[in-house]
Amino acid sequence: MPPLPPAKLQQELDTAIQLAREAGALLLSHLARGLIVEYKTSAEDTVTAADREASALIVAGLKAAFPGDGLLSEEETDSPENKAERLGRERVWIVDPIDGTNDFVKGTADFSVSIGLAVGGEPVLGVVFAPASGELFAGMVGAGVTKNGERISVSTRSGGTNDPFIVAISGTEYKRELHLHDLPGMKPSGSIALKLARIAAGEADATFTMSPRSEWDIAAGHALLRASGGDLLRRDGLPIRYNQPSPHIEQGIVGGRPEALAWLTAELAARALPTAHLGLEESALAWATLPGADQAALAGHLGVNVRHGGGQTLALLVVDPATRTVERAEGDAFHLSRLTRDVVRAIGALNEQPHGPHGG
Repeated sequence: MPPLPPAKLQQELDTAIQLAREAGALLLSHLARGLIVEYKTSAEDTVTAADREASALIVAGLKAAFPGDGLLSEEETDSPENKAERLGRERVWIVDPIDGTNDFVKGTADFSVSIGLAVGGEPVLGVVFAPASGELFAGMVGAGVTKNGERISVSTRSGGTNDPFIVAISGTEYKRELHLHDLPGMKPSGSIALKLARIAAGEADATFTMSPRSEWDIAAGHALLRASGGDLLRRDGLPIRYNQPSPHIEQGIVGGRPEALAWLTAELAARALPTAHLGLEESALAWATLPGADQAALAGHLGVNVRHGGGQTLALLVVDPATRTVERAEGDAFHLSRLTRDVVRAIGALNEQPHGPHGG
């Protein structure tokens, strides 16, 4: 559907900006007092009381201002009742009270408050606020993007040898794996929402991930990117839709201003940089990376997960979706460990954790 006229969303934008600032102030107050850190699925998947309080503040404010809208927040339980309600709404707010919680916990500035609005599954409005630096990015599709109230635009870098594109990447993925690759222009950082906002502001040109992300990680930043003339896609090139039954994007993402996005997509393919694909279906491009025998054996299975690159399956993890029991776990130990992490973050702890290549 076409985006709503910007004037009709000004109240929404103003409300999101105010709530982002209030949540940011709350986060800074928690930092000043000291944090008690908890863990969700792993040592990399942290949460604090600040996450929950900021989420409650934002959600309460949005409910009061727009009672007819749906809501999805990382730190609020997406109960069957809430899921049914949001799936029945045309407009849904998608919130990450702290994008980059690990950086928040470490005391670095690379975290943000992310508030996005999707209409008919499309991102149309986004606010990304970095409390530690005071940078606030806000925009609506059709109306452009501002940073601290000043109009901004994407960069004019050519991507040539003397003017290379800047590729904003995950600091975690860089330390773990990407430092082994010679992709030009890589600049590691934390919050994915901030990466997308900085592309909209011309401070970077493109981004990608190897692991899947969730709707709350990217909705606001995606809206900013679209408002600036860019886009964000799944690694297989298909569009990202929001307010889905499962809020987890089942594969890595790639995005940027148009010229940089086209260049980066080609570079990722040429260098065979891996991505996960969770809940793999026969219609997906990655299905062809499975050997013929596996394609026949796994057809129709709802728990097929792969990590693939260069047209090959690097790791395979087959999980019973009802019991989360591992049925098969195969492939290179490193790639299997990364795939297992991605699956656990999407569906929860597995009943049998693979510790290395095994299975049939």
